[in-house]
Amino acid sequence: MSDIKVKNKLKRTPLTNLTAEIAERARKASFVLAKAASGPKNDALLRMAKNITERAGYILGENAKDVEEAGAKRLSPAMIDRLRLTGERLDKIADGLRQVAALDDPVGEIVRTWKRPNGLLVGKMRIPLGVIGIIYESRPNVTADAAGLCVKSGNSVILRGGSETIRSNIAIGEVLRDCLKEAGLPEDAVQVIPVTDRDAVLEMLKLEEYIDLVIPRGGEGLIRFVAENSRIPVLKHYKGVCHVFVDETADLDMAERICVNAKVQRPGVCNAMETMLVHEKIAKKFLPSVAKMLEEEGVELRGCERTRKILPGIKKAGESDWHEEYLDLILSVKVVKDIGEAISHIEKYGSMHTESIVTENYTNSQKFLNEVNSSTVMVNASTRFSDGYELGLGAEIGISTSKLHAFGPMGALELTTTKFVVFGEGQIRE
Repeated sequence: MSDIKVKNKLKRTPLTNLTAEIAERARKASFVLAKAASGPKNDALLRMAKNITERAGYILGENAKDVEEAGAKRLSPAMIDRLRLTGERLDKIADGLRQVAALDDPVGEIVRTWKRPNGLLVGKMRIPLGVIGIIYESRPNVTADAAGLCVKSGNSVILRGGSETIRSNIAIGEVLRDCLKEAGLPEDAVQVIPVTDRDAVLEMLKLEEYIDLVIPRGGEGLIRFVAENSRIPVLKHYKGVCHVFVDETADLDMAERICVNAKVQRPGVCNAMETMLVHEKIAKKFLPSVAKMLEEEGVELRGCERTRKILPGIKKAGESDWHEEYLDLILSVKVVKDIGEAISHIEKYGSMHTESIVTENYTNSQKFLNEVNSSTVMVNASTRFSDGYELGLGAEIGISTSKLHAFGPMGALELTTTKFVVFGEGQIRE
């Protein structure tokens, strides 16, 4: 036994020590935060919202350094857009924190109760998960969104962002930690790992005795790396291959607005449309007009053979295109026979993220809602609404397509689990 301890001690490095110390502090803070009343938690969140705005100059200054370095490294325009902060984006972050503060506190809620024949009253109570590890790329808003949701739900959070946003993340983290302290809560409930070494991720993924759940946010490569190397449960989605199906009964003006918005409003995010499916009965009328609108926005179209007969100037879509999350101004287009073929295409190529149908037919809308097995399914709305902020969660800590234990955008409620509580009057088991 002593030999094993010596070997483990020899393997420890400064990076191992750093991540373990951060995790240990987070664990201790989680015990305090789990018992905190709603008042102090909401106070901290409102202070965070206020200080994010008041210290915008500092945060934007640090973010500008990240953006400049990203440009020098020739990162993709989509990547740079995801890491860039503006005054408007900071205002949205602050508004999200205020929305989270206004939500009902899930901790301590009795979900349901029932009485046993022997008189025992059994219930289920919501409790925090404990310590959440967030591993993410490019988006410094995740630092604030994740911290806010974790504080609301009584969890500590360890934030490990990408090297491209290290300055932004540290700056936001400092602001948030100050607010926790001012509200009388442990500042170690929110911690940013301050190094860019990729090995810090590997070290973090070993800390199963301190961290209860890991949520990766970023490209498919990062998420697969985390899932393959973690000793801790991972809640994830690999990619967002989102579809919009334009049904034969669709209001075509509405369909044009939805499809253009779903593709071009912010193409470098996981809820942007990547494939447009069009019913054959309206394809000849719809495709030329929507193609013109999309091409005016700089979108490159890739179509099936039936699509290319209507739009002969576009590229041919290959098999790989139907699987592709472009995160760019590229769109695959397919003409389908009916709603059944549209659903079959989504079943084969979708990523269980977000799908939308544009239709005026109630039966078709219900068929789509019932049969499409994605985490968010919409009727007559842009896929860009698949977002915790837009769906009223205040913010989101991530989107799960793995069903356990959450499915879709995750807010404060999804960062809790339940325990059984039992009330007796002296009953004993015979």
